[in-house]
Amino acid sequence: MVNDIFIGGGGEGYTEPQALKLSYANRHGLIAGATGTGKTVTLQILAESFSNAGVPVFLSDVKGDLSGLAKAGSADFKLHDAFTSRAEKISFTDYNYQDFPVTFWDLFGQSGHPVRTTVAEMGPLLISRLLELSEAQEGVLNIAFRVADEEGMPLLDLKDLQALLVWVGENGGDLGLRYGNVSKASIGAIQRRLLVLENQGGAKLFGEPALELADIMMTNDQGRGRINILASDQLMGAPRLYATFLLWLLSELFEELPEVGDPDKPKLVFFFDEAHLLFEDAPKALVDKVEQVARLIRSKGVGVYFITQNPADVPEDILGQLGNRIQHALRAFTAKDKKQLRAASETYRENPRFDTEQAIREVGVGEAVTSMLQKKGVPGLVERTLIRPPSSQLGPISDLERKGVIAMSPIAGKYEALIDRASAFEMLKKRAEVAAKEAEAAEAKEEELAVAEREYRAARRYSGTKVSRSTSRRTRKTESFGAAMTGMVIKELKGTTGRRIVRGILGGLFKGR
Repeated sequence: MVNDIFIGGGGEGYTEPQALKLSYANRHGLIAGATGTGKTVTLQILAESFSNAGVPVFLSDVKGDLSGLAKAGSADFKLHDAFTSRAEKISFTDYNYQDFPVTFWDLFGQSGHPVRTTVAEMGPLLISRLLELSEAQEGVLNIAFRVADEEGMPLLDLKDLQALLVWVGENGGDLGLRYGNVSKASIGAIQRRLLVLENQGGAKLFGEPALELADIMMTNDQGRGRINILASDQLMGAPRLYATFLLWLLSELFEELPEVGDPDKPKLVFFFDEAHLLFEDAPKALVDKVEQVARLIRSKGVGVYFITQNPADVPEDILGQLGNRIQHALRAFTAKDKKQLRAASETYRENPRFDTEQAIREVGVGEAVTSMLQKKGVPGLVERTLIRPPSSQLGPISDLERKGVIAMSPIAGKYEALIDRASAFEMLKKRAEVAAKEAEAAEAKEEELAVAEREYRAARRYSGTKVSRSTSRRTRKTESFGAAMTGMVIKELKGTTGRRIVRGILGGLFKGR
């Protein structure tokens, strides 16, 4: 059984090989470094190693390069000689080319299987973060979610939420007495943000069938963990959507997976690329939530690895939980850069053989300063490490090859067709239609009574009988109780109060008479 993952090392000046112990892989990690220093390749070799150890992986492909994991490397590749030379130099005797079991996902459904969640599952906190709502607007959104729960109205997609917000706005007076002020200005602001999200393609994130976590935690017939790759090159055009989706997925893993304590190896390893997007301008409540998830999710057997350009992008409380670290080169051109470089070097356990701060500045492409957790979870000495070469193809596969992988996926066809079952939108629409029919029937009954009364008066005038007050009273006494009640209802519905009742059923979205 494999107990650790070989990272690199060896060669002149690299005396200590570096390995990540699988029993500590769920204690999270950090991959950091400036652009072009080799972070993507490091991510690739970690995904390969976890897969071979039987651990499923979820990662985002921001540049479109990681699809090469689905195809074995080749001796025809221009870097073949460099790879084999590197493997020999670091004593990587098991080096060979191989492909890996890959599942492609795409929020937009173009470069992989569609991945969706429901509005209700994402919840008001993350949707508020996604829409960049103010505190008052977030409060209104919480009221809408509460009403949906109490009324038994499922919130599945954006049109459900949009319809519910209209209803909440029209009934804000009544709801305000119970939940607090519901401002129509706040409703309008939320609707505008939802429209922007829809225009960015975010509507495709919400709906059914929703993602089942078991489908990203699969192994193949040989027991190798499947590598789930989220196509994120297009998604990065909406960075807030990207960060919110990954945070939602991490939260779902935390909520649904059972406690497993300290397993021999993780149940899943989750790589969060461009991690700075998660924390930029994030409210404290959200950062606290991420810290809580990062602290507790390891007991669910999930390892989380943040990938970013600078360790300073990650809040200190979260950074302190990242025990396994691979630090590629950092550039220090300004006073601020130098301060951050010094701070990064101080987070490592010093090695007397070299200066850590200087090493971080000097390491080349494909080289890193590393520190892995050792026995009893103690951080190892910092080492300068040559990262091992990848076994899969370096760079993307062709579109035709990607389509072939998608077609052969064990979940092919499961998520492709969108299901639009009855939910809040349809329920509110039905209420409005029923109210409109009732109003129509009441209006017709009133008209019928009015015609009858006109005919009666005309007949009395034709016969020369004076319609006196007493006669009128006697006539009304002969009316049935039901007809009298109908007249009262009609009168009320024709008035201002009646129109408000009918309109309030769904407001201006579906107008009844």
